[in-house]
Amino acid sequence: MQGFTQPLFSVDSVLFTVVDGRLKVLMVKRAQSPYEGLWALPGGYVDVAQDVNTEATANRKLKDKTGIEPTYLEQFKAYSGHERDPRGFSVTLAYFALIGYQDAQSQIATVEQAQWLDVASLASVSIAFDHRQIITDAQQRLVQKALYSMLPVYCLPAQFTIGQLKDVIETLIGRPIQRKSLIRRIESADMLEELDEMAITGKRQAKLYRVKAGAEVHHFQRNLEG
Repeated sequence: MQGFTQPLFSVDSVLFTVVDGRLKVLMVKRAQSPYEGLWALPGGYVDVAQDVNTEATANRKLKDKTGIEPTYLEQFKAYSGHERDPRGFSVTLAYFALIGYQDAQSQIATVEQAQWLDVASLASVSIAFDHRQIITDAQQRLVQKALYSMLPVYCLPAQFTIGQLKDVIETLIGRPIQRKSLIRRIESADMLEELDEMAITGKRQAKLYRVKAGAEVHHFQRNLEG
């Protein structure tokens, strides 16, 4: 538009997973300026010639920069301002997801490496742009979703036990929950199906579950009780 300078517009994705009881976030080390050598969220500019929407941009950048193709992404917040990027006024639309662990491998030269970083250790990591704040905001959203929905099942193996689901939820929210409260949730959500196979956990056997085909994330009216 004549008389107006167009802002830089990008999309960034915050992908979380849980590994050995630790919450991790997917990040890439930049191989070009600005902030060369610093860690950042996988993202980039919208390409109007090939991206049908901003979710397509997010998925394209994730594949190029990390090799990971998540089954879903949730849009959660826009960030804007003069101070975000030294190249000028910028806007980024942030997406997040909780997924099962996958190996990350960069496909392009602008990224030195892609890696899952421990969220609890990010205070000692040099992070580009305002991506530290974006990660903090996304983690808060993740905690909320873990308390009022069945989202945590999506970072578990295809077959899992109630104990594994309980461990993941406790990792996400940072506190213990009652097993009986979780079982009531599983029954009311009607998202999972019990399998005939059993898992060996220590000296005991535990029932195995999986997400029903075509099931959507169930949301509850109340948060999960401790």
